[in-house]
Amino acid sequence: MGKDKHGSFGWLLSQSGERKGKFIISVVLAAMSMICGIVPYYFISRIVRDLLAGDTDKSAYIINCCIILALWLGHALFHALSTANSHLATFHTLAVIRKKSLDKLAKMPLGDVISQPSGALKSTIVERIDSIETTLAHILPEFTTGISAPIIILICAFVLNWKLGLAALITVPLGIVCYMLMMFGYEENYSRTVRATKALNAVTTEYINGIEVIKVFGKAQSSYEKFAAAAKESAASFVDWMRKCNVYMTFAMCIMPATMLSVLPIGGIMTIHGTISTADFITIIILTVGLIEPLIGVMSYSDDIAQMDTIVTEVRNIIDAPEMERPDKQTADISGGDIVLDDVHFSYSDKEILHGISMTIHKGEFVALVGPSGSGKSTIARLIASLWDVESGSIMIGGTDIRNIPLDEYNKKIAYVSQDNFLFDLTVRENIRLGDQNASDSEVEEAAKKCGCHDFIMGLEKGYDTIVGTSGCHLSGGERQRIAIARAMLKDADIIILDEATAYTDPENEALIQRSVAKLVEGKTLIVIAHRLSTVKNADVLYVIKDGVIEESGSHDELLAERGLYSSMWAAHISAKDGEEDV
Repeated sequence: MGKDKHGSFGWLLSQSGERKGKFIISVVLAAMSMICGIVPYYFISRIVRDLLAGDTDKSAYIINCCIILALWLGHALFHALSTANSHLATFHTLAVIRKKSLDKLAKMPLGDVISQPSGALKSTIVERIDSIETTLAHILPEFTTGISAPIIILICAFVLNWKLGLAALITVPLGIVCYMLMMFGYEENYSRTVRATKALNAVTTEYINGIEVIKVFGKAQSSYEKFAAAAKESAASFVDWMRKCNVYMTFAMCIMPATMLSVLPIGGIMTIHGTISTADFITIIILTVGLIEPLIGVMSYSDDIAQMDTIVTEVRNIIDAPEMERPDKQTADISGGDIVLDDVHFSYSDKEILHGISMTIHKGEFVALVGPSGSGKSTIARLIASLWDVESGSIMIGGTDIRNIPLDEYNKKIAYVSQDNFLFDLTVRENIRLGDQNASDSEVEEAAKKCGCHDFIMGLEKGYDTIVGTSGCHLSGGERQRIAIARAMLKDADIIILDEATAYTDPENEALIQRSVAKLVEGKTLIVIAHRLSTVKNADVLYVIKDGVIEESGSHDELLAERGLYSSMWAAHISAKDGEEDV
């Protein structure tokens, strides 16, 4: 795979941790199962020999049959125990990998996460990791038995007669040739199925999430055609691959197990000429009937192993992705709560968005970031919230670079509310409680009351116990925002960032939220991004951002006096408000 010398399987085992011992137990039990499965052939051959010799002692036959029965029961029991242990270890390993993948997403820069289609990430973390289960759970025990059993059987056949032992292997090279032809172009074909499946996941997610826009703008036909094309390509990628493989696979599966095609005629001739006894000939027939089947079982996993390698590569691309630079433990002393941005530069996809931003936000200040759309206001907020790392320059709090503060510790200092707030498919109460997991029901309700949420929540079907739906789909945009604000306020963080947090609220509720927020943030640092300038006119400092630089800064009155960009924006805002009132 290129990422470590042990390859995909070695990496998976390294993730099993304390459960690695269960894999070892599984192999031991599989070996015992294999022994119990092979030894009966010896007793069967003894019965055949006794019958050919004319032995009529029934007790000997009964004893041999009882031994065979006990061994087959042991074979089944040890196989079941082996499989149970391997599955327990496998499910633990997959859980560890999923947790590491999700933990990594939280530590990666936000841009690296959102640049990947959510459908593709979901496919990798859910379906793709899940598809490893069958291979990982069976590969160790079944490879042990699948390879060891034929070797032991072949050794026994060679001991009895090496010529017939070789005869039993005549079909193997032909089967291997067919198998190699079947695997020709495997990487290219499998890569196509991976791309097609990811594209289908992405298109399906887009179609479902955008169904409202699709209906409103009459794009159902074109959107469905895009989905249908992705579905058709996904199906074709598998069907075309199977068509290429079917003939070779059929020949391989038919030719390799056909050991009797060579053993019977050659053994028959040898028996006629007296070079092998009838009893030995029959014993070899009994042994070699099941010689190749275990090998075919092993070979059948080669496709799964190759897929596992591709899947592990995808998963490791997530787990090994660069993280934001943060220490594990708090080492630097934070004195004060001033936030200082010093010559901050930042880029999206090699396009620089911020060009040397420098500003100081004093502890307890109300600071507003305003400016035209796309100027970089939200980017600044996200950098302060530590959702990304700066490319150059620094952001410091209390004289300490935030990159020297553990992410968990820094997150406790920040409450961030964006325009597009996400609610989990939980109750209203539990969504608000995410701000403070230890908050009581009364504290949750008090936070909702202070943020103007209580009345509309009580009007819901089950009040605070109403399930909000996936992404809060059962609520309006304004209701989702107000719950998100209540959640942020319950967190009681030192720094509160509101990024267009009242964009979906009506003027009456917006005024209520502003009054509530003003009381809740007393003594805290408040950073607000707004297009409605009237909501931030009372800010201590307004920073006017344009094209990734600070165009102006000062109080509302100071900026109006400068008659610059802010003055013209304010004039446009007042004009728009007057127009709304006239309507």
